[in-house]
Amino acid sequence: MFNSSLYDEKMSKTLDVFAKELSSLRTGRANASMLDLVRVDVYGQQMPINQLGSITTPEPRTINIQVWDINNVNIIDAAIKKSELGLNPQIDGQLIRLPVPDLSEERRGEMKKIVRSMGEKCKVSIRNIRRDGNDELKKNLKNKEISEDELKKNEKIIQDHTDKYIKMIDEKVMSKEKDIMTI
Repeated sequence: MFNSSLYDEKMSKTLDVFAKELSSLRTGRANASMLDLVRVDVYGQQMPINQLGSITTPEPRTINIQVWDINNVNIIDAAIKKSELGLNPQIDGQLIRLPVPDLSEERRGEMKKIVRSMGEKCKVSIRNIRRDGNDELKKNLKNKEISEDELKKNEKIIQDHTDKYIKMIDEKVMSKEKDIMTI
C-alpha cells in the first residue's frame, strides 16, 4: 500500500539539511554554526571543529575556539584558512580567535548567488522525491494494487507536499538573502 507520509518525511529531511547548510554560510555576524562544514583531518579521520574544542561567540564579530588538545591548534588553523569562509585565525596558545570582517558589497552579491544555488539544488532534490513517489504510484497502478482514482488522489497529495516544501525553501532563501544584505 502507498504511504505518502514517507515522501513527506523525505522532503522534510531534505529541508533540514538545507537549513543546516544555510546556517553555516557567513553573514556579517559571528555565528558558531559557520564552522559546521569545516572538517579537520585529525586522529586519522575528518572531524568537525566542535569535536576538537569549544566554540563561543564572545562578541558579535568574533568567534573563539578553545582547542582541547594543543597539538590540534595548527591543524584547525590550516583547515579554517583552507575553507571558503574567508576568515583569518589568530592563535593565542590553545585559543584561536576568528575576527569576522564586514562583508564587502561584492562578497554579499556572491553570497546571494551561493544561497540561490543551494536553494535550487534543494528544490531539485524535492522534485526528485516527488518523481519517486509518482513512479511508485504508477507501478502500483500497473500491478493493479491501486485504482485510477487512488492514483490521482495520491499524486495530488505528493504535489501538495512538493509545493509546500518548495515554498518553505523560497522563504528560507529570501530570509538568508535579507540577512546577508543587512549591514
